[in-house]
Amino acid sequence: MTRKRKVYLPPKRSSKGPAPVYVAPVTPPTVAVINMKAGMGRGEIAAGMRVTILGSGLYAGESAVVESLVGGVIPAAMVRTEAGRTRRVRTIDLAPSARPVAQAPVASAEPGGE
Repeated sequence: MTRKRKVYLPPKRSSKGPAPVYVAPVTPPTVAVINMKAGMGRGEIAAGMRVTILGSGLYAGESAVVESLVGGVIPAAMVRTEAGRTRRVRTIDLAPSARPVAQAPVASAEPGGE
């Protein structure tokens, strides 16, 4: 006589415990975040105007003067900071500044005149 096999019943689904709590995904600080609006640029930025550099970079928060505008897929501008450093910055990261541009003193054209 053969022995009757024991019936196997899988564990019930409810025995796995409560459903996991939803946690919002977090972007690690090492991942680059792309601003999709950067391609539009800012139309009000012009050469010679004083701007403030926005964003998070080496010169963030500094004021600068726009030396030239650079076209391309993402419009940019060459700026000179108050410290005398030049840098290429996306126009989306520039904001017009309320401070006026400091003009260099004009040398006298008269010979011997002061």
